[in-house]
Amino acid sequence: MPLKEPILTKRIPTPPWGDPRHRKLVTIDQFLQTGGYAALRKALTMAPKAVVDLVKTSELRGLGGAGFPAGMKWSFLPPEDGQRRFLAVNSDESEPGTFKDRLILDYDPHLLLEGVAICMHACRLDTTYVYIRGEYHAQAHTLQHAIEEAYQHRIFGPGSILGSINGRDPHCYIHRGAGAYVCGEETALLESLEGKRGWPRIKPPFPAVAGAFARPTIINNVETLSMVGPIVDRGPDWFKSLGKGRPPGAPPSLPASFGPKLFGVSGHVSRPGVYEEELGIKLSALVHNYCGGIRSGKRFKAAIPGGISMGVLGPDQFDAELDFDIGKKYGCLGLGTAGVIVMDEDTDMVAVARNIARFFAHESCGQCTPCREGTGWMYKTLCRIEAGQGTSYDLDLLLELAGSMGAMPGTTICGLADGANWAVTTIINKFRSEFETRVRPRRYVSLPLAAAPD
Repeated sequence: MPLKEPILTKRIPTPPWGDPRHRKLVTIDQFLQTGGYAALRKALTMAPKAVVDLVKTSELRGLGGAGFPAGMKWSFLPPEDGQRRFLAVNSDESEPGTFKDRLILDYDPHLLLEGVAICMHACRLDTTYVYIRGEYHAQAHTLQHAIEEAYQHRIFGPGSILGSINGRDPHCYIHRGAGAYVCGEETALLESLEGKRGWPRIKPPFPAVAGAFARPTIINNVETLSMVGPIVDRGPDWFKSLGKGRPPGAPPSLPASFGPKLFGVSGHVSRPGVYEEELGIKLSALVHNYCGGIRSGKRFKAAIPGGISMGVLGPDQFDAELDFDIGKKYGCLGLGTAGVIVMDEDTDMVAVARNIARFFAHESCGQCTPCREGTGWMYKTLCRIEAGQGTSYDLDLLLELAGSMGAMPGTTICGLADGANWAVTTIINKFRSEFETRVRPRRYVSLPLAAAPD
């Protein structure tokens, strides 16, 4: 069932509700005139724990890739001790194919800042750092201007409507990243925030206990925090009326796929862009109803459902439902960031695999040997196959190599190697014949035994 009204794109003209050519930056005055910060005022009438419980009841899941329940993450914080407590906003958005958060940063940054302020009140956090991708130059300036407007209206700073938190005035700052993909991983983000090399940390301790500067820290994505305001304003029952619930007979402990979602669609479609729909929409419906179908009337061949680390959907999976259970049902890693990359019938899947492997080999931080060496060897092997110099043995070697690296088999600290693993594995498994036509069969030759010495 299609979404009846825009939620996150309420003030950003987006098809089918508005024309993108009419988009403009929403100032704080325009934000207030359209109901902005009403959710914050409502949250301030509630006890902090009540706000946490409300978000927990809504079953809002992280919309930046991992899908971990946001309210549950908030509840992991230890009791206040009068010392610093931080909120780190993950606005790195370096996953290839992902550009959904950029839409909010470009046009409606106060939607994010309202969610930030509610989270600071609910979790008793006195300082927020928005860690923004280094290449987002214009977005950083736009967000900085919005933060200055928020200070002028006493959302943050001395005399803030949030009041004193841990004996301190609440503050919000921007931290510019330096372009490393691995800093999208939350603990690498914290290392970079502290001025160190962006290397993922071994966990535990988890950030909620010892995060930025060894203090309790909540890390949430831009879209996740932007959804908090509408949930507080309309209630968890409204949120759970959207999206896709649990499968029949599933236990309550199984997280559902409630709510709307921003889908960033690129690739071989007639109208690429960011579209808002309920979780659970079919890929084919998203492509045909919002993106104008496959470009030039060609046939669908494959799609990456959520950024390149999630793997690929095959030609028979065009009707895949885009929800958090997509990995189990369709043999990929998950929904990820919902950065959908569509590929038509003319796409060379060997070249796709090689290009993805090149990215991961370049972006590996080098801390873990299986990732540092494995991604490089995967890239070299795929280059050899693409050039027609590989053998059938290389395909088996690639799958063996991919299956032995990553946090899931327990050989690396973070999931970058898992992304490389799933991307290459799913492409080879679902398009094996295309790879086999590019390699030479390996022949085993029996050599005569040497004569025994006299």
